[in-house]
Formats: sequence, C-alpha cells, structure tokens
Amino acid sequence: MKTLSVFDSSEDITSFVQGKIRGLIAEESKTSLVLEDDPEKFREALLRFEKWFELPSEEKLVTYYSCSYWKGKVPCQGWLYLSTNFLCFYSYLLGSEVKLVIPWDEIWRLEKTSNVILTESIHVLAHGEDFYFSMFLHLNETFVIMEQLADYSIKRLFDKEAFQREPALSDPLQITKRGLEAHAKSDQFRGFFRLPKEENLLEVHECFLWVPFSHYNILGKICLSENYLCFASQDGSQCHVIIPMREVVNIEKPDSTNKALTVCVRGKRALRFSEVRDYMRLSNTIRSRCGISASPQHSASSETIRGECQSLINHFEDNPEDVTLMVGQKDSSKAVSTEALMTVFHPQDVENLDPKMLKEKMKEQSWNIHFSEYGRGTSMFFTRKTRDLIVRGVPEALRGELWMFFSGAVNDMATHPGYYTELVEQSLGTSTLATDEIERDLHRSLPEHPAFQSDTGISALRRVLTAYAYRNPKIGYCQAMNILTSVLLLYAKEEEAFWLLVAVCERMLPDYFNRRIIGALVDQAVFEDLIRENLPQLVEHMTDLTFFSSVSLSWFLTLFISVLPIESAVNVVDCFFYDGIKAILQLGLAVLDYNMEALICCNDDAEAVTILNKFFDSVTNKDSPLPPTVQQAPVSNNVKASHGCVDISELIREAYEKYGSIRTEEVESSRKRNKLYVIQTLEDTTKQNVIRVVSQDVRFTSPQLDELYILFKRQHFLSCYWTMKSPVLLHHDPSLAYLEQYQLGFQQFGILFSLLEPWAFCSPKSTLSLWVFRLIDENQDGLVNFKEFCCALDTLYTGSFTNKLKFLFKMHLPPAFTGSPLHLKEQKIQPFIPLTEDSSLLSRFAAFDLPEDGVIKKSPERGRGKVDLQAYLKQWQNEILKKEETIKDLPRINQSQFVQFTKTLYNIFHGDPEEERLYRAVAHVTSLLLRMEEVGRRLQEPSSPSDSKKPANASSAAVMEESSSEEVCKTPESADAPTPRSSSSSQDAASDLSETEWSFSFEQVLASLLNEPVVVGFFEKPVDIHMKLGQAKVAQLKTKANK
Repeated sequence: MKTLSVFDSSEDITSFVQGKIRGLIAEESKTSLVLEDDPEKFREALLRFEKWFELPSEEKLVTYYSCSYWKGKVPCQGWLYLSTNFLCFYSYLLGSEVKLVIPWDEIWRLEKTSNVILTESIHVLAHGEDFYFSMFLHLNETFVIMEQLADYSIKRLFDKEAFQREPALSDPLQITKRGLEAHAKSDQFRGFFRLPKEENLLEVHECFLWVPFSHYNILGKICLSENYLCFASQDGSQCHVIIPMREVVNIEKPDSTNKALTVCVRGKRALRFSEVRDYMRLSNTIRSRCGISASPQHSASSETIRGECQSLINHFEDNPEDVTLMVGQKDSSKAVSTEALMTVFHPQDVENLDPKMLKEKMKEQSWNIHFSEYGRGTSMFFTRKTRDLIVRGVPEALRGELWMFFSGAVNDMATHPGYYTELVEQSLGTSTLATDEIERDLHRSLPEHPAFQSDTGISALRRVLTAYAYRNPKIGYCQAMNILTSVLLLYAKEEEAFWLLVAVCERMLPDYFNRRIIGALVDQAVFEDLIRENLPQLVEHMTDLTFFSSVSLSWFLTLFISVLPIESAVNVVDCFFYDGIKAILQLGLAVLDYNMEALICCNDDAEAVTILNKFFDSVTNKDSPLPPTVQQAPVSNNVKASHGCVDISELIREAYEKYGSIRTEEVESSRKRNKLYVIQTLEDTTKQNVIRVVSQDVRFTSPQLDELYILFKRQHFLSCYWTMKSPVLLHHDPSLAYLEQYQLGFQQFGILFSLLEPWAFCSPKSTLSLWVFRLIDENQDGLVNFKEFCCALDTLYTGSFTNKLKFLFKMHLPPAFTGSPLHLKEQKIQPFIPLTEDSSLLSRFAAFDLPEDGVIKKSPERGRGKVDLQAYLKQWQNEILKKEETIKDLPRINQSQFVQFTKTLYNIFHGDPEEERLYRAVAHVTSLLLRMEEVGRRLQEPSSPSDSKKPANASSAAVMEESSSEEVCKTPESADAPTPRSSSSSQDAASDLSETEWSFSFEQVLASLLNEPVVVGFFEKPVDIHMKLGQAKVAQLKTKANK
C-alpha cells in the first residue's frame, strides 16, 4: 500500500497492479523453463539427436521441444530438435518411424497458424511441402527460437551484408538459445531507441520515472547499454527518453527510502527513477560507465563540476551555431558545406508577415513550448504530443535538427568526430563503378530545385554520396540514394546529411539499397499483408496484389519523394524519421483508401497507375512557406477538377487516425516472416535462369537439372554450416551473373562428384578428382560453376563413346594432369589435395599469383573496384568465337600420362561383372599401341639399328604386355601401389624405351579401343541418373558426417 500511495489516480494504480501481475507470471514462467533446461536431460537429448539424425559432430543442438507433427490428419507425437542449421523431428510410435531433417536455408514460410483442427500450430513450408507442428507447452517461445534460427541462417548464407554487421553471431559453433534470446532483445532495443549497431542491451530494471510535464510517476523500464541509459513507459508509446552516457554529469546519492536515484544531465536537467529494485548496483554501474567517482569527496564537489560546465552550456545556449563542438566535432574542412542548402537558397525573411509565414512562426512557437516542457536535444522526452506536432508538420527551421534527433544520427555524429571529413579526403578523386554512377545521376536529383542547379548543391551531393560509397562498398551507390540525399541536404548540414543517410541505409531501411533491394521487396510483402487485412473491398476486386508491389516500389525506395511535390514529401520524411517504416506503410494504405472507388472501377493496371499519378499530382502543402521557385510544378486545372486539392497534412492525419493502430512489433514480425519468402523467391528465380542457360548445352531434363542444382547449392552451403570464416561464403556473390553465384572449390567438388559420377572411380580426395576438377575449370580460377559441373556429368552420362573417351583422355593432359604418376610416392600429391576447406582455393596452378587471402575476386567490390568492361567484352567475344574442339586438335599423350590413363580405365572397370574381360581388353590395347609406336619409330629411323639392339627393342613391347596382363589380377588400389614384380617389369620396359620418348594420339587410342566390343559396350551402357540423384540426396550429409 505504501507503494500505491505515490499514485495520483486510480487508473495509474490499476496499470501498476496489472504490470506487477504480468511480471509475476513472467517470473514463474522463467522458473519453469529453468527446470526444463536441466543439463542432464539436455545431454540425453543431444545423444538421441546425434543417434537419430546422423549429422556431423559439429552440428550444435540449440534446444528441443515435445510436440506433434501432423502427417496428413494424423498427429505423430515426438520431439522437435532445433539445431544451428537444421529443423529436425523424430517420432516412433507403434512401429512407425517418422524422421524429418529440414535445413533452415531451404524454408520458404515459417508462421503461426490456427484452423478448425489445429487451434494453434507452427506451419513450415519447405521443398514445396507443408509441415505442421502443434501441442507445444510453450508455443510462442518455440516459434521465436525457430524464427531466430531461420533468420540467422538466411543472413549468414544469403544476406552477407546484413550478417557482417552482427559479429555476435558469426561463429555457428557458439550459437546458444540464451545467446539468440539476448541478441533478439538487443536488436529490438536498438530498433526502438534508434541506437548504433554496436550497442547491446546489458540490464533491464523496472521502475518509475518522475515526469515533470505531467507531474506524476510513470511506470516503465530502464534499459542500459554500453553507452546509453534509456527509459520507456510500459506501453512504449506514452513516453520514452534516451540519455547518452556522455551527457551525464552526475549521479546523486541514491535515496534508500524510495529506492530512487537521480541522474543529472547537461542543460540543468535531472531525471529521477524510483522503486528500482537494485538501485545501488545500477547507480554504481552508471557511475563507472560515465567515469564518475563514487567517493564522498567527489559527491561534495558535484556543484563545482556543474559550475565548470555551466559556462560552456551557457555559451552554447547563446551561440547555438557552435553546438557541434558539444559533441566533440572537429573543425570541418573548408571543402565541406556547413549550412543547409535551404538556408543558402531560401533564407527566411523575418519581416515577412504573409499568412503562411505567420503559420510557420506559430509552428515554431509550438515546438519551442514543447522543448521547454519536454527538453531539447539528445535527452528530450518522446511523447504522444511529440507525434501530434510531427503530424501537423515540422517548421522549416527545425527540420534538420529534429531529423537528426529522431533518427539517432546525432549520436553517430557525436561518437565519430572528424570521420566524415576524413572520408571526403580519402574518397576525393577515386574512380570506381559507384563514382561513375553517381556522376551520371547528380544532375537528375531534384533538377527543378535552384540548389541543384548550382555547383554548390551538386558538389555537396557528390561529396556525401562518394563518401558513403567509400564507407560502405558493399552497397556503394544505388539509384534512389541521390534523390533521398538531395532532400537531406536541403534541411541538414552536409555532415549531418551524411549521418542521416547512414541511419537510413544501415538501420531504418536495412537491405534497401543493394543490387537485389531485398529490404524494399520485404516491405512490399508486408504492405500486401496490410492491404489484405485493412482494405478487404480492394482485395475482393483485385485478387492479384502484385500490381501494388510494382507501383509502390518507388514509394518505399524514395519515401514518396519521387511521386509527391517536394514541399509535401518533406512532411512524409518528418513522419518517417519519427515512426520509421510504419509511417510509410500507413500513408500507403491511406492513399489506396482515398482512391478506393476509382481503383475498384479500373479495367486494367494502366488505368490504376494513371489514377494514382493524378492523385499524387493533386497533393499540396497549403502551409508551405516556400516560394513558387522552390515548389514543384503547380497542379493543372484538369487535375483540380477531377481530384480537387488534397492537403498533405490532412492525408497524414487521416493515415494516423485510421491505421495508427498498426504496431511496430507487428511490422517487424511480418518483416521476418516475409523475408524468408522473398529471399527464397529470388533464389528460385536464380535457379530457373541457371537451368534455362545450362539446359541448352546438356541433355539432362529440367527436373534432373533441378535436382542437380539443389545438390550443387547444398554442397556449397555444407562447407559454410560449421565453419566460422569459410572461404565458400566469399564465393557466393549475388551481384555476379546467375551462373557465378554458387561455385565449388576442390574439396566440395570432390565430395559431390564422387556421389554423382556414373562409374564410382573417384574418391573425394583422389588425384583423379583433382584432375577432373582442373579439366572442367575452364577459366582456371580454382572454382567450378554449375554449368561446368553439369557439362562434365552430361558427357559421362549421355555422351557418345568418343566423347566419354575424349573426356578421360583430356584428364591426363595438362593443365588437368601434372607431374609423373609413375612415382607417386616420390611425387607426394599433398600439394594438389587441400586438407581443409580453408586451403581449398590454394590448389591451383603455380602460374597463378594469388592475393593474400587466397581468393580470386571474380568481380571487384562495388564501391572500391573499377570493373574492366573491356576485359569482360573480350572474354565474351572469345566465348562466341570459340570453335568446337575436334579430336585432331588434341595433343599426343606421352609415356607417363598414358600409363596413368590405363590405370584410370582399370579403376573405372573395377567391380563390373565383365571386369576380367575389360582388364584383358585394356592390356591388349596397350600392347597393340606400344607395338604400333615401335613400328612407326623404326620406319622413321634413317638407318637400321645394329643387331645387338634388335632383341632389346623387340622384347620391350612383350615386357609391357606382360606388365599390362599382370594388371588384370590387381585391384585399383594395388594399381596405384604396384607389386615389386610388376614395378620392376614396368621400370625395365621404361628403361629400354627411355632412349626415345614415345607418345600416342587420340585417334590411335580411339581406333584401338573401338576394336574391343566389351569396352565399347561398357561405355555405351546407360546409367540410371534418377537412382544416382536419389542416392546422392541421402548420402550428401552422411558423407560430411563420416569425413
């Protein structure tokens, strides 16, 4: 009751009690979960997981749950195991076993659903099949963990740019349930308070904050990170405040009576937190992070400290233009503009008393009153009243300042003094693909505005865009960034515009500005979901909502700047910086709602586009104080007659009234759900394009190519699953051509080729696999793409006898074959066989000069490297002009190469029912070729050899025949390690023929083998590709597990 006495109204008491009850329920739930996470039980579950699913030992089990999997209409009770890379389920009831292993990176949909049969279940869509899981004890917790693991996998394997910004989850072997939960909370914390990506949520304390403008305590939570102290009311929308630790000047002695502590910040402000359970520890933590001593002497001298700061504070209050010094900003370079372009090109006339200027002054006065009550600067209170002022429109003079505060860019700039000036100096004069694109688009950025008809505005825009491309080469430059940056430069100083652009591209609109614009596509999918939910009439008439996705892309990419007049668009940008993407979604719904009747009457998409374009042309800002020279094209009489003028403030107000109930948490959840589908759709498009290209050069059917692509892509990812910094992740580059996006190094190739090649003659790490790899690696970059892989398999499966033999023949010629295999022990093949995936890229020819990281970049980074277009065109021309190779073009095979060629044939024939006949046929062909070569050499000699030489030469072919005959009785393994007798025979024969090196042409080898029907029959015998694909699909993971 003592606690309740601090409240002024019964509503506050009710809110407090409800919050306490929810807190007790949460604590009880935590206790039950702790009991569930018993180490002994988890160890038992881990053993079952390893036994049932036979995954590699590196695969880390994160958690497990009891549930039911619905197989049709029959529930199978069992256990759901969630590991780093897989969703697994196992059930064994009444002699029926059910086992599922689904990689997270192959999931298309993950959502909570309910229907008549299943009140609450989790729906998973993968491989075109639906999986439903229900009867969870903690369904919400299970779903959140599944969502986090799926999102982690997608980011790590497909969305490298986003993943590299999250070093906490970089090691897949260290992923834990607790770590995922902590990461999710930190992510939500940063998103709500718009904090830099380096901040992590460290502590949360429930407490009351004394709100001076309302004169009562408000219940909420203190959230503490490395450099920020934040508070949010219980519902989040009532009030929140952000206090950078750099702004804290003192922590007053805690009050033990009310468990309270008072935080003093710059600007003669103090925040009092009461009923903090662990108030002493929190006080000491804040002191240590702010560098404030907790000694009594220091406490006594707090007034002295404040006195020393006061003169500086007073100076800034009297000279606001020097405020950049408060955040440690270095003197800007003379080349960098220090004024907003609107200030330069449209200075406000103080004596102007027209109605629009008077209204502008009234807005400024309203904001000044708000500042006096709620504070101004980084520690300002954000309340519902703040949003109301935003909706009514921000004054021109305050726009840049408020954008900086609401976006969190002010904190980025404060913690990186001088960073922008350094970037400008470093990027000055650089020539990259990004700078070329920037130069092309500079004069397309708000060309009607006077600021961008002069060198001042163009130069500032060039500096900001070039500096950002230099800072973030993964993005570099993307169209629409120029339009957005132009508007930022109108209202913010140049350096502020740069940090605003950083906030938009890296926090507020993640993954928007890259080659695949994944973020924009995801938000379009969210927009479609909201249309279905809020505009059912429109959905009934236009069942295909993809039209709205195509027409709204520019709305999201440019925040409506490209479709609205500039004086109206800036009001939308105001709302965006305060409410994030939620404001754009709300406005999009309001636009469709306003034009509902006209859209329903449309006959086609073109008519709908015309209606929306006319509507946007009719939107005005009646309160804008900008002169006609700055405002965009006036509305024509025809548009006025058909639509009438629509005021942007009214449109925004209507959007907030009708759709303001959309919660940010719901938007973020929808983003995660739709991101899976968007990325998988893009991946499927890539697959279809690759298959379409490859199908023109092979005889495999489309379904077979589809299965081969899935195996190829999975093999690519198998090397990424359990490695922290796998070079394979470097191979995947979505900015490359479709065929080059997924490639295999030697180790990956060896495993997959051994599973799919038709005759089982290659083991994953054999020299034969290496020779095949080198043969099909046409550009000799140490990587094999899908087309090269399929063409090799197509030759071995469906090629003619001649083509198959030619493939094997070329395997034993440079560059595929190197060294002398007659002396394998002395040769030591280790340099050709990488022992780990990290060294796989180094198994290349010695002629290549590799970069330090061992990775040959197939395309330069977008921001830094200059693309050599002439080299690409030359390569393309060579491919077009490349004529088909004939058998006469093949070089001759020498002695050591031919011996290895025969051993390869023995390996291929091993295990065949006709094995003995095949071996004898090869021995016969070998003997025949040697005799033919000897006869040919005799005919070419100028004089007949001496009688003493004849017996030795005559006997050489017989010795080689004897050696070849002995090979019939040996296995392929013994062929690589000859018995002493056969080794001595081969060496004797070789010594006899060493005086004159012998070689064979492909025509000779082909003609000799064509005379052996058993050999021809073996190579022309069809191999069941469907069976091989099925076996490879099952064995792919087990091969990795048994390595």
